[in-house]
Parts: sequence; structure tokens; C-alpha cells
Amino acid sequence: MARVVVHVMPKAEILDPQGQAIVGALGRLGITGVSDVRQGKRFELEVDDTVSDETLEHVAETLLANTVIEDFSVHREDA
Repeated sequence: MARVVVHVMPKAEILDPQGQAIVGALGRLGITGVSDVRQGKRFELEVDDTVSDETLEHVAETLLANTVIEDFSVHREDA
């Protein structure tokens, strides 16, 4: 078994209202020095050794990420 981590983030040119809300909240808490926040998603999948990297990329691209507005990366963490 291996753990696969898929990170999904908004593309750089896409506005991130959740990230901007966090920046505003940090300012209200008196925390300075943070000028930008981008909020994304992390998925952890437990897969057996028969699942190929190509299959994992396909899962990320078709199910986990909206590739019109999000980028993703897939990393296998072998035990």
C-alpha cells in the first residue's frame, strides 16, 4: 500500500476570495506581515501497488480538480 497526496490550488490568475478573507481576518487579529493567502485542497488516497501513476493523474484531473480554474500535483509516498 502507498499513500498518494493530491494538492489542488486555484490557478494564479484566479481570484481566491477565501484566501483574501483569511488575509483580512489576520489583520483584524493584529497579525502583520502576511500579504497574500491562497487556499487549496489536499486529498490523501491509500492505493495498492497496482494503481499506476497515469491512473492517479487521471483521477486528479477528472474528479479531484476543476482544471479550468485549478492546478494539481500528485505525489506518491511509498512506505
